[in-house]
Amino acid sequence: MPDLLTILTNLAWPVAICLAWLAGEFGKRWTGLPRISFYGIVGFALASTQIGVLPPSGAGPVLVMADIAFGLILFELGYRINLRWLRTNPWFGMAALVEALGTFVAVYFVAMWFGVTTMTALMLASLAMSTSPATVVRIINEQRSSGQVTERVLHLSAINCVLSVFTFNVIVGFWIFHSSSDIGDATINSLVALLMSGVVGAVFGVAVPALLRHLGNLAQDATVGFALAVILLVSITYTTHLSPVVATLAFGLTARHRRVAFSQAQRNFGALGELLTVLLFVYAASTLEWREVIAGGTLAVTVVIVRLATKTLGVTIFSQLSGISWRKGALTGLALAPVSVFVILLLEHARLRGIDIQELRSMAAVTMLLEVFGPIIIQRALIWARETTEA
Repeated sequence: MPDLLTILTNLAWPVAICLAWLAGEFGKRWTGLPRISFYGIVGFALASTQIGVLPPSGAGPVLVMADIAFGLILFELGYRINLRWLRTNPWFGMAALVEALGTFVAVYFVAMWFGVTTMTALMLASLAMSTSPATVVRIINEQRSSGQVTERVLHLSAINCVLSVFTFNVIVGFWIFHSSSDIGDATINSLVALLMSGVVGAVFGVAVPALLRHLGNLAQDATVGFALAVILLVSITYTTHLSPVVATLAFGLTARHRRVAFSQAQRNFGALGELLTVLLFVYAASTLEWREVIAGGTLAVTVVIVRLATKTLGVTIFSQLSGISWRKGALTGLALAPVSVFVILLLEHARLRGIDIQELRSMAAVTMLLEVFGPIIIQRALIWARETTEA
């Protein structure tokens, strides 16, 4: 018979997911706030040193399931990206580049002003460029939001992810080699990895719809077929050290342009997606150590404010040129606040590659703040834009 400690350890994650789901349902009902904010609070609380219910995070089955959950969300995000619109509205693409690069520069100088090392400042700045697609897609689906702000936030979060992954991988490559002469190699290797990831995702985007059409029962099998394909794609990218972020985005993007109606699959991938979403946000918050959150608190608050101001300004100044009002431009920039899950998964995999991320304790604090408040900010922005069912 297994001892009591082993039994409790084995039950930790199932119990945590159930508690988080209950907290999300009751929290949404009582406060009207997003469910995923409550998932994050439960994950952080159960993994804290005082309670210690959840075992330490690592390269185990929970991380694999979190990666799959993130891959499902990225596929759905990629499916909703319209490349034709980006070509016909170049000012929107310019806004995306300006807000991302502006965020990188602003956060870098803030970090340097606080006295962190150059390499840590660069990594912090590259992570701050991103917008968490998991939070964005989840809130948009939960609010049943549609409109100009909604579509722009979806497109901007996808662009931010690709730019952040590229920049982060370049900096990690430079970190590993510790030599300025290797920065060119790191950049080329990162670019090649992103291109190969996109190619693998595109191949899935062509092959899977073709297979589903051949089966002749697309309406019934689309959800399971796409979900299994995402699971396989995520596994392949990690085995071959490619980017699952870019690959799953490319998969969804290609499937869209192959004229496969994703409406025939369930939003959030049905019950499977809902369950994995709870696990994803609980896992993300459980990786945060309360001492690191407190230690990086002052810098974190400053980074959150500067990041949000820079993204909002970067989108707003191009709003009328790209076809929307100043007000909707500002709300679009405000809705780019979420960053948490994307950053946590990048850091976890960097740690597993041997990168010392202890110096990034301020990013842990940023992540915790936006794990809770990021979903609320984007929810408010969509409601203020009158694009939700609650408007």
